[in-house]
Amino acid sequence: MLKLTPILLALLYGFVTWRFSAWRLKAQLDQRSAELAEPGLKRQMEQLARALDLPRIKVHLYDIPAINGLAAPDGRIFLTRGFLEAYRAGRVTAEELTSVIAHELGHVALGHSRRRMIDFSGQNALRIGLAQVLGRFIPGLGPLIANTAMSLLAARLSRSDEYEADAYAAALLTKAGIGTAPQVALLEKLEHLTGAAGAGRPAWLMSHPKTPDRVAAIQALDARWTGA
Repeated sequence: MLKLTPILLALLYGFVTWRFSAWRLKAQLDQRSAELAEPGLKRQMEQLARALDLPRIKVHLYDIPAINGLAAPDGRIFLTRGFLEAYRAGRVTAEELTSVIAHELGHVALGHSRRRMIDFSGQNALRIGLAQVLGRFIPGLGPLIANTAMSLLAARLSRSDEYEADAYAAALLTKAGIGTAPQVALLEKLEHLTGAAGAGRPAWLMSHPKTPDRVAAIQALDARWTGA
């Protein structure tokens, strides 16, 4: 039992850390956000709502300059002020912005936040256990190897979530009559919009799949649905 104590403590630590992070994020979002009211998105939001058989879809505006979308652990959907400003400047279309909302709805519907809580706690425990085992054979390097292995695992799980949310969004956009073209178009311009520089990084180190891989996956789904 004593041998298991560090692992059990690591599980508890991971759970508490995740809960604290979720609480802190909620406090930040509550303080810096309000419900989004953008007339130019009204028709597209109504299309999504009808496709989901909902009276309406509530989206919040997060007042930060970054260009991003967010699905909070409590199920709320956010677009940043930076994204809305890009839309108003004509750099993003209403349909493309709607594809971001559909993607974040996918994260909520598929339970990714809850899954990440379980994964984070489990990975923390696994990191401790692996470091203990490796430390016996590779003194001094065990914790480093364990941390690297868990970082790679976390990145892989995150990429899997992104593919799933993309697929959900593609299906929702298709059902809503918007189609996947705006989703693909936004992905292809997103790195330029955000200034992200990940093109040269190995795929296994990234939390999001590479853009060409995401686009190819969406187009494969679209071809299968349309018989093209």
